[in-house]
Amino acid sequence: MHTGQIVIKILLIAAFVLFALIIIIPSKGSRHLAVRRLALLAVLALGILTVIFPDITSRLAEAVGVARGTDLVLYALVVVFVGNSIFTAAKFRHHERDITQLARRLALAEAPRPTSSAADGH
Repeated sequence: MHTGQIVIKILLIAAFVLFALIIIIPSKGSRHLAVRRLALLAVLALGILTVIFPDITSRLAEAVGVARGTDLVLYALVVVFVGNSIFTAAKFRHHERDITQLARRLALAEAPRPTSSAADGH
C-alpha cells in the first residue's frame, strides 16, 4: 500500500460513513431536501469544471494519492451511485409506508357500517 493512497481511502470511507449517518438520522423534510439539492448542484458544478478543465482531475487525483484522473472519476461515480441507491431505497421505503397507511385509512372509511339490529344481536 502506498502511503499516498491513504488520503483517497479516508475520503472514500468518510463519504460512505456520511451516507450511513444520513440513513440513521431522520430527515427534517425541507431542510433535508435543500441539502440534497445543494449536493446535486455541487456535483454538477464539479462535473462542468472537469469538462472545461480536464487537467483538474489529474491534479486532484495526484493530490489524494490516485494514479490517474480517470480512476478518481470512477471512484467518484461509485460513491455517487451508492449514495443515490441508498437515498432511493430509503425514499421507496417511506413511500411504501405512506401507501400502506393510506390503504388502511381507505379500507376503514369504506368498510360497511354495522346496522343497529345486527349490533343488538337481533
